[in-house]
Amino acid sequence: MNGKSDIPDISYFRLSLVDFLRESHPHMVNDRKFIAARTEAALDVYEKAILDGDNPLEAGEQANRTLFEGLCFSRYDTVRNIFWNEFSKEIPEEEAGFWVLLLLSECESVFAKYSLSDDFAYEPEYDLLYTELTGAIALLIETRNWLTPNVVS
Repeated sequence: MNGKSDIPDISYFRLSLVDFLRESHPHMVNDRKFIAARTEAALDVYEKAILDGDNPLEAGEQANRTLFEGLCFSRYDTVRNIFWNEFSKEIPEEEAGFWVLLLLSECESVFAKYSLSDDFAYEPEYDLLYTELTGAIALLIETRNWLTPNVVS
């Protein structure tokens, strides 16, 4: 907080967004323009909500919707979960992040088939995406011989 009012300093929103991006969208962590635009927009929404009479909790919820809009569904998290759930024998959990970054662009053609939204993980089509991605990843790993034959079961 900035001490003058109930309005948080812009760094509060920036840190929240950067922490989230590190976890779920690491390829976006260095997009300074995106981060600046989102944090400024979130601060503006918060300030307007307070001026309109909302309490700090309500204003924070509105600001967070702006801050994280379009980021709630993460391609990175989806592929990482597939590694954790489907390839844990082949790829240790602590190495999954490396593999996700390696394969994420290779999976774009699968993601492109779906209308992704913030709530997509709760849609019936998510299971289809998950299954299709699992097959595509298995095929990529196998055809590129990324894992040694004695490791793959």
